[in-house]
Amino acid sequence: MITEISFEYWNKLSSQTVFIVSLLGGFSILVIANLLVSELKSKLVKYILLTSTLAAGLFLISIFAWTAVMMMTTPGYPEKIDRGEFTYHRTLGAATLLLGIISLLSLISLVGWTKSRKMGIVTQ
Repeated sequence: MITEISFEYWNKLSSQTVFIVSLLGGFSILVIANLLVSELKSKLVKYILLTSTLAAGLFLISIFAWTAVMMMTTPGYPEKIDRGEFTYHRTLGAATLLLGIISLLSLISLVGWTKSRKMGIVTQ
């Protein structure tokens, strides 16, 4: 038996998700800023910059999608919303969140290799 999830639940879930995703996106942007001012110019640093930029972009898309869900499920939203109308935003938000986390994990595993071989093996 499938039960319908209430708008109130979606509203709380989306507000918590926006908070978590914004923290993860801030971490990714912090890595980008540190790499842009550093003097390292290796191929590995370029890959780290690429994965960090990808993660930050995916997290930003996720923030916008979950914010739309939050707005649609807030009481007093100007339009009448049916249960299936924010499915696209939920799917987009969840997919980009998942891809952003995968990019962030790739970023963490690459960063270890910049210090030493042992650290690279540990973070792998």
